[in-house]
Amino acid sequence: MDIKYGSPARGAFVTNVGLITSNGPHGHNIMTAEWTFQLSYDPGLIGVSVGPKKATHANIVATKFFGVGIAAEDQNVLASIAGNCTGKEVDKIGLLQELGFNFRKAEHFDLLIPEGCALSAECEVVDQLTCGDHVLFVGKTMNIAHTGKHPVTYHEGKYWHVGAEIQKPSPEERKRMDALKEKFKKR
Repeated sequence: MDIKYGSPARGAFVTNVGLITSNGPHGHNIMTAEWTFQLSYDPGLIGVSVGPKKATHANIVATKFFGVGIAAEDQNVLASIAGNCTGKEVDKIGLLQELGFNFRKAEHFDLLIPEGCALSAECEVVDQLTCGDHVLFVGKTMNIAHTGKHPVTYHEGKYWHVGAEIQKPSPEERKRMDALKEKFKKR
């Protein structure tokens, strides 16, 4: 069964808002990608899932590198512009700079990285895999920075703040859980 965009089933997912930067046949570009996630601690690997018709896809295939920003709570305008037009037709970087957003040059690749993200990274493609109607690019982190800002979350087609902390089980609950794990241990 498909889980198409707009499907009520998609409402159960909560994701971050990835800001994927690239450079290549379509020039410097930025797009939003809700399927942006850490894959490995060591080596540091980040995955981004990109549609094969996107300008970002063509840029990454041509150069084998990309930038990742995890949008901070104060970057909803940046994320909306990056996700609501195509880099094949619009210079999104120029448009965003005109609105007052700043970008810095990446250290390892010919990329622009948006400033002020909760996290930003430069990635070299080490693998790619076609997954249904998207391509998963696996990038090894060559440089990473964390600002301490809270990331924006994406849920039901809207941006959200990270909510209130939900407490982990109490010490008493953990003791009971440990006892039950021992009781049901496979022998």
